[in-house]
Amino acid sequence: MTAIIPNLPSLYDPFSTEAKWQKFWEDNQVYKADPNKGGEPYCIVIPPPNVTGSLHMGHAFESSLIDTLVRYHRMQGRNTLWLPGTDHASIAVHSMLEKQLKTEGKTRYELGREKFLERAWEWKAESEGTILNQLRRLGVSVDWSRERFTLDEGLSKAVVEAFTRLYEEGLIYRGEYLVNWCPASQSAVSDVEVENQEVNGNLWHFRYPLTDGSGYVEVATTRPETMLGDTAVAVNPNDNRYKHLIGKTVTLPILHREIPIIGDEFVDPTFGTGCVKITPAHDPNDFDMGKRHNLPLINIMNKDGTLNANALEFQGQDRFVARKNVVSRLEADGFLVKIEDYKHTVPYSDRGKVPIEPLLSTQWFVKIRPLADKTLEFLDQQTSPEFVPQRWTKVYRDWLVKLTDWCISRQLWWGHQIPAWYAVSETDGQITDNTPFVVAKSETEAWEKGKAQFGENVKLEQDPDVLDTWFSSGLWPFSTLGWPEQTQDLATYYPTTTLVTGFDIIFFWVARMTMMGGHFTEQMPFQTVYIHGLVLDEKGQKMSKTKGNGIDPLLLINKYGTDALRYTLIREVAGAGQDIRLEYDRKKDESASVEASRNFANKLWNAARFVMMNLDGQTPQQLGNPVATELSDRWIISRYHQVVKQTTNFIDNYGLGEAAKGLYEFIWGDFCDQYIELVKSRLQADADPASRRVAQQTLGYVLEGIMKLLHPFMPHITEEIWQTLTQQPADSRQTLPLQIYPQVDVNLIYPALEEQFELLIATIRTIRNLRAEADIKPGIKVTANLQTESEKEREILTAGQSYIKDLAKIETLSITDKQENQTVAAKKPQSGLKTIGLVILALFLGRLGLAVGNAIDDTPIVGTFFEIVGFSYTAWFVSQNLLTAQARLRLWRRFFPQRESEQSQEPENAIAGVIGTIQVLIPLNGVVDIEAVRAKLEKSLSKAEAEVQSLSTRLNNPSFVDRARADVVEGARDALAEAQKQAEILRVRLKAMPTAKP
Repeated sequence: MTAIIPNLPSLYDPFSTEAKWQKFWEDNQVYKADPNKGGEPYCIVIPPPNVTGSLHMGHAFESSLIDTLVRYHRMQGRNTLWLPGTDHASIAVHSMLEKQLKTEGKTRYELGREKFLERAWEWKAESEGTILNQLRRLGVSVDWSRERFTLDEGLSKAVVEAFTRLYEEGLIYRGEYLVNWCPASQSAVSDVEVENQEVNGNLWHFRYPLTDGSGYVEVATTRPETMLGDTAVAVNPNDNRYKHLIGKTVTLPILHREIPIIGDEFVDPTFGTGCVKITPAHDPNDFDMGKRHNLPLINIMNKDGTLNANALEFQGQDRFVARKNVVSRLEADGFLVKIEDYKHTVPYSDRGKVPIEPLLSTQWFVKIRPLADKTLEFLDQQTSPEFVPQRWTKVYRDWLVKLTDWCISRQLWWGHQIPAWYAVSETDGQITDNTPFVVAKSETEAWEKGKAQFGENVKLEQDPDVLDTWFSSGLWPFSTLGWPEQTQDLATYYPTTTLVTGFDIIFFWVARMTMMGGHFTEQMPFQTVYIHGLVLDEKGQKMSKTKGNGIDPLLLINKYGTDALRYTLIREVAGAGQDIRLEYDRKKDESASVEASRNFANKLWNAARFVMMNLDGQTPQQLGNPVATELSDRWIISRYHQVVKQTTNFIDNYGLGEAAKGLYEFIWGDFCDQYIELVKSRLQADADPASRRVAQQTLGYVLEGIMKLLHPFMPHITEEIWQTLTQQPADSRQTLPLQIYPQVDVNLIYPALEEQFELLIATIRTIRNLRAEADIKPGIKVTANLQTESEKEREILTAGQSYIKDLAKIETLSITDKQENQTVAAKKPQSGLKTIGLVILALFLGRLGLAVGNAIDDTPIVGTFFEIVGFSYTAWFVSQNLLTAQARLRLWRRFFPQRESEQSQEPENAIAGVIGTIQVLIPLNGVVDIEAVRAKLEKSLSKAEAEVQSLSTRLNNPSFVDRARADVVEGARDALAEAQKQAEILRVRLKAMPTAKP
């Protein structure tokens, strides 16, 4: 009965294949973690994307890196959990909803908190599916049954627990402090949510008159409107220009307020005039100075960025409008000295995208030093967590050292409402800075505490503010596993193993997680932090919405497939933590690098089809493991185990890009281009059955191993091929993600054999290149001569000559010593005379030797001795000079040295190439029309040179370069580089072509 041969379709369709396996994996809960399973745990919690977001290239890159690690460790047999989830993105969602309401002519206050939150939850339900479904398109191997959201019930419970514990321990307090205020979102933002941007601004110089009428001092500022809140002028006490003024007062222009001149060493005498206006309520440095000198705090700003009643005539004006008006007023009153252009740094709200306003406000704070210091102990004493690359350890440590108290309250409604209740009955029904409060885990508990503290008639109102999003995100590694409950998941998977994240949120998120984890669990939340770089655009620039240079990963997935994009992103990594550059043609929405990965998938697909068509319907398990007998079998199995060892080592050390490149080279080069070609003749029906069987075993064994090795990088195509190759039954189907990753067998690695085979492959490649250069048609077999003085190389070439002949299409192959091919000019007259002279000399010496020998022979004892010596010498001479052709040739050349002009005469009309010390000669007579090939190459070279000339002239024309669009000029430069490269290649080929002789 004829075996049914399973096979793949002739063309690989990534879209149907990927969708099929994504559904299969999720429907069958292939990635569901089981804490009871046993085994060494491996856990990663996803860096939660914003619920409002959509997949961008950074997500695709990060998720591809994580999924590669997770799949690899799962296949290593570890008890693996990759936990998914999303973040509620407090400021982003809040801002988006307020914009919607503004278009409707409403405010959130008119709508009310309850209705506002209803809208937020509706938005979450609609938008959350977008990012999660896009992650599914990437084929991420997460446990969807454990999906979390930072506002879900469990995580909300963890947030309340953390807040109340920290408060009870004295690590959370409420107080008045200068905070970073975002007028756009009308909320406080933390220091790490502030992005410093360099801008071209101005430095305004003003005169402040001394109150005693004796003169004035000149101050300089970049924010003139804040002078309305000035409460002092400061100078450095060591500045001889001004120290005599300390203790005097000046009269503040416009407001006519008398303010003191103080001395403080913080003042930089070299900045501006050396006199600094002090506005304690609107500058962090001034705030600190104000506390040192007991200065009053005058706030001139409303929360929306307009000026308040303290600004008098400027009340209600936007801060930037007021800036112009204040300057105009000071100029009109004669106090403006000059305006200078000034480039300086302005802090912007990362969320609101507007300049932040330092604002005096009553907020909730975390005392950061106890948490940061404990985290530093873990780092310094236990090197925990470990950073990859290690250079980020210093960055992380420096940040922890510099941290100041963390403002955790936000004046928003979407988020975790602060679990504090104010006794408003104590302050006329209003929440003021002085209203007493209780902190509780629930409203019921709050009423119990409130009644006990303020009496039965107390009226409580919960704090309307919410917590900073990073507060809940800081708990993410353990709150997602069930903390504060002691769940089995928490016991099994915490601390997590690896955190994969970008360097840009080390401060936002990583440090917060380590501080919270160290405090609440007495452990760092992860063992290793793998910091990856950024995905740069085709010009090597950072992608950003501002520049509009982002690349939509879904567009590339829809064009080339998920596996192709994933593999490209990982393969481009040239070392842990390095940025990668993605080739992209914006006119065509195409990527050459992703297309190359798609081609790699097609190559693998076609190779797998060929293998399965030649296994007679048997699986690798049915065929059994090969016992390699032939050179090529031993070589490919050795290379396979070498790659297993190399890949495992790279991934274990976070060299994912290097691992991907190594697999590419092995699969495309060694397996597809070399081994499959080498065994084709052994797979024929009339081939030796034993050899055919070993070839089938080897093909099946290596192909299945390749699917397992490559699976973490390209999960969909490898699953499809593996399922077909192993003929998995539909009713009890196993799946590739749960197979054991290949293990190296060092006994099957033969470095010397691999080195020898590399010589054979290089030789085949050189012959193929020579054939191409000489335009020899593929179907024509040629004669080739391989020459080398190395006896070892000749032995290797001889052992593999059948491979060379098969793959390089060689009819007649000779492998010789280079010296043997040097022409001996034996027919020259002078050589003939040398021969006659040598014969006469030999006869004379022979006769003389015979006479001497007879005389010695008659001498007792001596004769016997010389007989022994003569016999021994004769045996040595014969073994050294006569047994081999090479030895005889050396002996002949000792007497007949050749002239240099008589050596190394190559066959006429032959094309030559070199591999190391091996010379390759291919005679061309009767094989190709040399002059026709040369004419063809010369014609192509002329065309390329004309193109170079035309483009060079165009680019050297200033009119073209200055007036043409930038993309046109860039296209011309690219075309010139391509034409120059093509011309150089043609010149090399022409130089290598022999000159035909009549």
